[in-house]
Amino acid sequence: MGIAITEEHRALAASVHGFAERNITARGMEHEPFRAALAAQGVLGLHLPEEYGGQGGGLPELAVALEALGEHCAPGSHLPSVLASAIIARSPDAGTARGEPRGRTPEGAGGAAVRALLPALADGTLTAAVVLPESSLAGLSAEGHPGSATALGSAEAGLFVLPLPDGRWAALDRADCVTAPLEGIDLTRPLAAVAARAVPDGRVLTGVTGELVSALAAVLLGAEACGAAAWAVTAAAGHARVREQFGRPIGQFQGVKHRCAAMLVALEQARAAVWDAARALDGEAADGRGTTGAQGTTGALSGETLLAVAAAGVLAADAAVRCTADAIQVLGGIGYTYEHDAHLYYRRALSLRALSGDPGGWAGRVAALAAAGTRRDLDPDLPEEAGALREEIGAAVASLAAEEPLTRLARFAAEGWLMPYLPEPWGRAASPLEQVVIHQEFQARGVKRPNLAIAAWAVPSIVRYGTREQQERFLPRTLTTEIMWCQLFSEPGAGSDLAALSTRAVRVEGGWSLNGQKIWTSLAQYAHWGICLARTDPDAPKHEGITYFLVDMKAPGVTVRPLKEINGDEVFNEVFLDDVFVPDENVVGEVNRGWRVARDTLSHERVALGDSWGPGSRHTDMAELVVRLGGPDALRPAALEQAGRLWAEGQAISALGLRVTLSQLSGGDPGTASSVRKLLGMRHSQAVSEFCWSIAPASPYWSRMVLTTRAFTIGGGTTEVQLNIIAERALGLPRDP
Repeated sequence: MGIAITEEHRALAASVHGFAERNITARGMEHEPFRAALAAQGVLGLHLPEEYGGQGGGLPELAVALEALGEHCAPGSHLPSVLASAIIARSPDAGTARGEPRGRTPEGAGGAAVRALLPALADGTLTAAVVLPESSLAGLSAEGHPGSATALGSAEAGLFVLPLPDGRWAALDRADCVTAPLEGIDLTRPLAAVAARAVPDGRVLTGVTGELVSALAAVLLGAEACGAAAWAVTAAAGHARVREQFGRPIGQFQGVKHRCAAMLVALEQARAAVWDAARALDGEAADGRGTTGAQGTTGALSGETLLAVAAAGVLAADAAVRCTADAIQVLGGIGYTYEHDAHLYYRRALSLRALSGDPGGWAGRVAALAAAGTRRDLDPDLPEEAGALREEIGAAVASLAAEEPLTRLARFAAEGWLMPYLPEPWGRAASPLEQVVIHQEFQARGVKRPNLAIAAWAVPSIVRYGTREQQERFLPRTLTTEIMWCQLFSEPGAGSDLAALSTRAVRVEGGWSLNGQKIWTSLAQYAHWGICLARTDPDAPKHEGITYFLVDMKAPGVTVRPLKEINGDEVFNEVFLDDVFVPDENVVGEVNRGWRVARDTLSHERVALGDSWGPGSRHTDMAELVVRLGGPDALRPAALEQAGRLWAEGQAISALGLRVTLSQLSGGDPGTASSVRKLLGMRHSQAVSEFCWSIAPASPYWSRMVLTTRAFTIGGGTTEVQLNIIAERALGLPRDP
């Protein structure tokens, strides 16, 4: 869904896309008409206050625009120019990025000189180049320029933002610098060697630090990297839909399909990280942090903001390199030709990664911050109407907390607190906003609601498709946990391919006789009832002729045999159904139309699993383990980098969840984010457990978890099936034959 998730941001993205399609007519280093048109559209000043010729937006708006431009591999100097103006706007001499006067130094020659640069950058009459502290291209040098630094931008730029030998930063005219062009891998954007020759009064950027420059670069270059990755995903999927080999589209081959889906997953994770980092940096500007402090100008960013920025540094540019490389692979020979644009995006992605800094270095920073206890708050900002809801719900939760456990449980069920999105009387018909407030209030007051396990998947389907008698018979006692459920779907010959089931239901007097075998049935040995799929019309097409039954697990003919798993537990079971009688009153929905009911159940299963990555397998648990083992200094460099990458991935998954929530609150469609989050969450659990066991192999807990989490990418739809779903539904690739 792009970095943009609000209606306003989506409109901005669409506008910039349309503009780029109309105006990018050349692929040269400097496309002067294009830059002038960008300035005329206000894109170069999106993030600047109106008093400096800007549009009054912030970094999130600029990130949305840069992603769109990156998707078109827009040429020229717009990126270093907006980065330069973002840096200058953070200097107290220029006010703040929102145009507020907090922390501004007294009016004088210095302040006026710095502020005068912003309107010229916004209207495109001044171009800039910026030295990036994290860049791995620092070793590039021009002949006759010893000691020069590598800058993103042209040697002919009018302004250079660079560090001085004493650690301060300055914004210098070209006449005050020694510059020379450098040859980089990106054919559509220049690089320059630069060194300061003189530093006139008023051109030192008070309060600007290398840390701030690196942070702004990570966000803005990361946004453009997301655009490059988005082009790659679209180009690869579009080619795979139409290119035929061996008599069918190559997108039908699972290897190609999974590659394209994995590209989209990497892109969505990167988008979430960049989106969150832009919000964090923008929030500091709005709060006045990172600009001035009690003792004067500091330029320091909060640990929380640095954590968000570093996660973007870990994920964004790497995703662009991976996706553009994979696009060339899917495109095949044509993607390797100079005439095709694929190499331009690959070059751009490689350059962005080198300029924004080694992802491994960012990962080490993430690990150190996380181990020091820094956490990123990813609770949604709610609208004003949440206040009245919070007061009402908070009072109810406080009342529940005072009850005896059994009374509280009865009230949970009677008042609809367990599944509040369901219609009354089973839920509260809660809107997305009310659901968020309910979750927050229960969490804040430490009131735990019972885990309904499989019932959380069965209840919504009974509510939607069951008869009134079925609802009144089963739901009240299910919601009070008196009835436990299991799911009789998978079979030895039909795991993820549920519609290939062979269990038969034959009509008998008063109901049906079921015969067959189910497997991988969680908690069947404890369940009172099971939701069961059986084929009632063997001559119907595969997804028809299936009926959805409620099976009494104590009925004659039901045999449950626990299966010992690799961790020694017995959660899974095989269940044998031998002439099991199920009365007509226990059929949910229409006979032979049970696949529709089953899909409803599976949709709730995916949501449930996506919201919980499994106990003891989160990035926060990993950080706690690192601290217990002696902190980051106790880890080998490779392990420290791996820990940082895992934290960045986990934080991005949480940001993905927040993006889904905010999209739903605004009435939008979160698109593929929910499926991507589920897939990422399951794999992340495994990776965290494997890493934690590798640094603490003597721990019984992590020895158990490394085995337990192997099931996470199998249950609820295997990773491979999830990749198929993402490729087919999100990218439009053809279904397997």
